[in-house]
Amino acid sequence: QVQLVESGGGLVRAGGSLTISCAAAGYTFVNDNAAWFRQAPGKDREFVAAIDWYGGHREYADSVKGRFTVSRNTARDTVYLQMNNLKSEDTAVYFCAAGSRPGYLTSERPYIYWGQGTQVTVSE
Repeated sequence: QVQLVESGGGLVRAGGSLTISCAAAGYTFVNDNAAWFRQAPGKDREFVAAIDWYGGHREYADSVKGRFTVSRNTARDTVYLQMNNLKSEDTAVYFCAAGSRPGYLTSERPYIYWGQGTQVTVSE
């Protein structure tokens, strides 16, 4: 059974930093693109960041450019999202996703597997 398990979420003050992780079980990321999406209360799920299967190309939402960094560790089969200078508007449940169906990395289309999400709360 394929599972993507996010971890590392929590409560942080505005201006602070947090790194969340996504580990695979019953599955390997090595040949797939990976991404992070988020969903705030009352809002649709939105794209945050993506990294292609070999780690050479990254995409970011405009709202997080310069503050967030997506990376992957192939040996550990884990994808990371480092978040700096967090703002209250970054508060959301963060989901990782993986897959390689045709489609833009910034859309949900390529991603077959999804995690259950980890809560990130940024307080003022």
